[in-house]
Amino acid sequence: MEKQARLVKVHNNLFVSTVWAIPTNYSSETGNTVILAHGAGTDIDHEFMTDFQKRITKEGNMTILFNFPYKESQRSFPDSLPLLKKTLRSVIKAFQNSQLSSERLFIGGKSMGGKIASYVADSREYLKGLIFLGYPLHPPGYPHRLRSSHWQDIVHPALFIQGTRDKFCQLDLLKQELSKWGGKTTLHIVEGGDHSFKTLKKIARTQQDIRHEISKVISTWLNKT
Repeated sequence: MEKQARLVKVHNNLFVSTVWAIPTNYSSETGNTVILAHGAGTDIDHEFMTDFQKRITKEGNMTILFNFPYKESQRSFPDSLPLLKKTLRSVIKAFQNSQLSSERLFIGGKSMGGKIASYVADSREYLKGLIFLGYPLHPPGYPHRLRSSHWQDIVHPALFIQGTRDKFCQLDLLKQELSKWGGKTTLHIVEGGDHSFKTLKKIARTQQDIRHEISKVISTWLNKT
């Protein structure tokens, strides 16, 4: 696996950091590429993001992580929705203009990053599918404030990976809302997992076990889609 650090221009003098992980024997003709966006409280250096990048890449898929501008500037409050979407589109464009570009492009991310990916997919970007590592369907404690009104316009297939203890996503509501998705959906449930797939001690499974399971699910889904 080879890693490349690249700066991607968003607009004017605004650039964001990206990390491209390229598996051995990657082929732009047949290989999958996954662009993953970080959650609201993380960045490209967060252990959750770097670990999943390594695991997904080891399964033979190229992966790209990137910072949103507010994290690039070490600010805590997320950028406006238009800027968040523009940033992801800029990273997609940078990939498509690179020598590594392939037609098997997937986007997604952790929590907020996944939500932004869904908004970008809504604009009919050329994609093969979306991957959500804990979709934030609603704010904790406010299940009536659903973030799925745009789902009906998304025609791409999607993989949802959700924990049963996720305060941002009641599973019964998710299953109900998935019927509104405009394309095919696949739901993988992490029993006992919270928003970051961490489990209680009484469940005899390590984080490494769970993440290994998730990476295998992602790789299998990518190759079937």
